[in-house]
Amino acid sequence: MQVSCFTVGNFQVNTYLITDEATGQSAIVDTGETRELVQRLQALDPAPDVRMILLTHGHLDHAGALSFLQEAWDVPTYLPRDEKPLFDTLPMQGTMFGMPHLDRPCGRIDHWIDDGFSIELGETTLRFLSTPGHTPGQGCFYDENDIIVGDTLFAGSVGRVDFPLSDPQKATASLRRLLELPGHLRVHSGHGPVTTLEKELKTNPFLGYLREERGLPGGPGFRWA
Repeated sequence: MQVSCFTVGNFQVNTYLITDEATGQSAIVDTGETRELVQRLQALDPAPDVRMILLTHGHLDHAGALSFLQEAWDVPTYLPRDEKPLFDTLPMQGTMFGMPHLDRPCGRIDHWIDDGFSIELGETTLRFLSTPGHTPGQGCFYDENDIIVGDTLFAGSVGRVDFPLSDPQKATASLRRLLELPGHLRVHSGHGPVTTLEKELKTNPFLGYLREERGLPGGPGFRWA
């Protein structure tokens, strides 16, 4: 699977075009909140063969441009089922973030997905891991080599848990579960650079509790929850 990152919008969110190398079929993961991603993808040569839109969660910077994407590519859209309460607020999240000009209809969700869901993109199997905490249904899409984690985990940090509908205890449990996946997985976050699960387990100051649980060096780090 080829993973191409497009950093867009006022929030500098990382959106992704993932492509099955055998067939050329692609999926868009997350949207930004402006038309920028549509414009950048439409400028590609050759044009991507977009087959689906995947959303890690329902915050404005990750799902706010969904209606623009669906105008450009009328393909199925997938969102974690537990994100529905947050997704329902999407048309007014611009006002909530102090940017009322970003309020708009939120587009449609064709498939509400649950933990363990899998989907075929060409010859690539994408699996869904539910990692709530930052939001009620935040989740990750992954194959054998790459995982797109939204705002669950960052290089050297983790997703905020001080937003409405966030849950620090669930975030702690989700990170514990995420770090049970193979350490070689390349982590593509909603903001910031690429990392790996192995590197974050060893060095991330917010994952000290996992190092302690596993008897690993690196110290307890910052106790964030």
